[in-house]
Amino acid sequence: MPMKSEPDTLRRPLAYREEAFLQSPDSRPLRILSEYLWPLSHFHEEKIQDTIVFFGSARIEEEGPLARYYQEARELARLVTEWSQSVSHAPKNSEPHHRFVVCTGGGPGIMEAANRGASEAGGKTIGLNIGLPFEQRPNPYITPELSFEFHYFFMRKFWFAYLAKALVVFPGGFGTLDELTEILTLAQTKKLESKILIVLYGSDFWNEVLSFPALVKYGVIAEEDLNLFRVADTPQAALQILTEGLTRYYLEPERDLAYPIEEAPEIARTRTP
Repeated sequence: MPMKSEPDTLRRPLAYREEAFLQSPDSRPLRILSEYLWPLSHFHEEKIQDTIVFFGSARIEEEGPLARYYQEARELARLVTEWSQSVSHAPKNSEPHHRFVVCTGGGPGIMEAANRGASEAGGKTIGLNIGLPFEQRPNPYITPELSFEFHYFFMRKFWFAYLAKALVVFPGGFGTLDELTEILTLAQTKKLESKILIVLYGSDFWNEVLSFPALVKYGVIAEEDLNLFRVADTPQAALQILTEGLTRYYLEPERDLAYPIEEAPEIARTRTP
């Protein structure tokens, strides 16, 4: 005798289709994991190998008292994208991939300027946006397939650090300082595997806002920690730091990436999480 089928009204939906469950506290691990896997799948699909991250204030506009930083971030992103396109190549028997792709927080200000410059150079460009109470919309210069919005700050920060081979930090406020000091801490404590070049852009701003020598004076950092970053005041100077460092550490085949820190004291050596 055939068994009676279970009435559809008694069947529960599949767990991954249950919206109330997915939004519940019990599903927080799934939401966190999705903010790792979703970008990862897109980076693989778009053949993104590594990035140059631009940090800086969302409040610096194209016109205004700090407009020069907007224009110089735009110019530097354009220049570094043109350079990266000239050096990108695929190893034998492998598909093409994109090197040193400009990546930002995806919003306005310096983020927009960097995405804009990279886009003007014809390159792919990444935006890692964050959902905030005061909505931050993605700027229009991000490659659509590489525009992401995160709920969790720590997962957004993970993706800033994980693919980065260089970091350029323009003037900014609390968010920029948070992002800068976190990467500096990871570099100082050798919690990153990749060597990240850190460039502070705008010596007048940074010398006034942060006194790194004072940290040495009071003994809370070591003097050699000052070698974790470089300072630049023009797009050309920053470009030179980036291209020389990235060429030395990532494009010269004879270089051993495991050499000791003492070999190049002016540039951060770090390990990727």
